[in-house]
Amino acid sequence: MRIIDLEAHFYTQEYLDYMATRTEYPRFEVASDGSVKRFLAEGVWGPSSAALMKKLLDLGEERIREMDKANVDMQVLSFTLPGFEQFDNETGQYWSKKTNDYLAEWVAKYPNRYLGLAALAPQNAEQAARELERCVKDLGFRGAKINSHCRSEYLDEEKFWPLFAKAEELDVPIYLHPTAPSDALIKGFAKYGFPIAGPPLGFGIDCLLHSVRLIYSGLFDKFPKLKIVLGHLGEGLPFWLYRIDFYWLKPWTAPELKPKTLRKPSDYVRDNFVFTCSGMHYLPSFINAYMAVGADNLCFGADHPFESSQETLEGLGILPICEQDKEKFFHGNAERLFKIPPKK
Repeated sequence: MRIIDLEAHFYTQEYLDYMATRTEYPRFEVASDGSVKRFLAEGVWGPSSAALMKKLLDLGEERIREMDKANVDMQVLSFTLPGFEQFDNETGQYWSKKTNDYLAEWVAKYPNRYLGLAALAPQNAEQAARELERCVKDLGFRGAKINSHCRSEYLDEEKFWPLFAKAEELDVPIYLHPTAPSDALIKGFAKYGFPIAGPPLGFGIDCLLHSVRLIYSGLFDKFPKLKIVLGHLGEGLPFWLYRIDFYWLKPWTAPELKPKTLRKPSDYVRDNFVFTCSGMHYLPSFINAYMAVGADNLCFGADHPFESSQETLEGLGILPICEQDKEKFFHGNAERLFKIPPKK
């Protein structure tokens, strides 16, 4: 069976060198052995071993060999965090263009193995929209990835909507990937640092909040064909579908508290969101998402190289779903979402 991995990450050496020169957050500390401390906010830093950094920097034969070992046919590549949405606009736009050009070179080298997602700096939504258009029309990319909040602002603010308008116009999805919680949330996590502010809890909570804000803002009434991709089986969103509808459905709700959307919030989750299993190779969570949103909205993703494709496949085990739905999960939905020709 064809396997398409929707979440696979990379760095560039040039970006790594730049991050090591920064004195404000986000910044990196690079040790002599090649390991890195990634400082995302005050008191919140994540360790990256030299071996992990080597894998993030590699887009060549070693990565291809690892894909082959796990029987992964294709990776959808995206720049990992911290992304360019965390810089001032000029710096963000510079690194966005530079990194997208770099990725395009590697996709061109392995066109049957890689697809690219644009790394954008939405601080200036009009500029980000133009860069997305360049990446799709000139570089052949199939969408974009943004690491949740933009300098602690969420994209439900209408000043960011030109980017969503362009994504809908181009018919490409935006992958909303988590990062360290915004300033509005980070204090509740900082006491225990990255083990709670990072992937175990803080990442998902920030991205979950962001996603519900997008729904409540009326974004999908304005752009009904827009698609948002979430990793980690929806960042908890499938579990909360009943609750996010609460103030839309209850007859005693004060009119001013009812979400200003044309439909109940959970409808947008099923129509405008796609979930990957990246970083959440846990069968009970998969079953929850499968029952909540259905087979048409789930895709395979490994969060490579933070998680290996092989570990993800083994962690999910034998999926208790029909063969048709397995085909959708492992490649069919990705082919539809990113317009990938079926494998011959």
